[in-house]
Amino acid sequence: MAILEMETDAGLAVRAARAGSAVVRGMYGTSPERFDKGAGDFATAADLDAEQAILDILRDVRPDDAVTGEESGHTGTAGAERRWLVDPLCGTLNYAVGNMLVAVNVALRVGVETVAAAVADPFADEVFWTDGSGAYRQLGGADLDLVPSSGSRLVDVNLDPPFPNAPSFRAVRLLADPDFVAGFRPRVVSTTLAVAWVAAGRRAAYVTDGDLRDSVHFTAGIALCEAAGCVVTDLYGRPPYTGAAGLIAAADRETHTALLGMIR
Repeated sequence: MAILEMETDAGLAVRAARAGSAVVRGMYGTSPERFDKGAGDFATAADLDAEQAILDILRDVRPDDAVTGEESGHTGTAGAERRWLVDPLCGTLNYAVGNMLVAVNVALRVGVETVAAAVADPFADEVFWTDGSGAYRQLGGADLDLVPSSGSRLVDVNLDPPFPNAPSFRAVRLLADPDFVAGFRPRVVSTTLAVAWVAAGRRAAYVTDGDLRDSVHFTAGIALCEAAGCVVTDLYGRPPYTGAAGLIAAADRETHTALLGMIR
């Protein structure tokens, strides 16, 4: 137990994300049972089992920390200074139909700061992680620096509801903007793995509507982008998490400025 107590928050985030990732990978292709969550949303047995694997690790090593899980909700003290945000399977519909574009997200908020985060790709067996200062990709036991790049011109646009900023912002209108078509190439992967890809140089940017405050879906990816040096704001150029104003995560200032202009 003494060794576990020395584990850093970032190391714990990576280990927990890998545990959830192993469950997701192991249950792939088994047609896991679905559980209706209303409004067309659902969870699978893989979501539930992966979240439990993550929670078991977090509670064993950080028993006093609060946790918000996508499936289990809030546990621990409501106003806790330290809170883990867990999305055990981002891209559930993808997964349920045999698509491997999914992510496992684990992040730690201390006060208003995200101090550790990990985004695991179960099928590439890689983890993107940050300790709040640097941003890295762990693959085959090695940790490599994440280097953002806009060279691909690929921009992921989230088309999933809700859309709290409509009608002032509509993702479909951005896709039809002549300047967007001329300067970028849209992609829709329907998982926040694409946010981590911005930090890793695999996407030029990511754009979504929605309320991102204490989001189990987006917090880990945003932390990665910020630590990697990306430009991250809401849809109006303000700092993220300031309200229900969505997200622009861009590899560089030029890309961010261009997208912000189109959105406005």
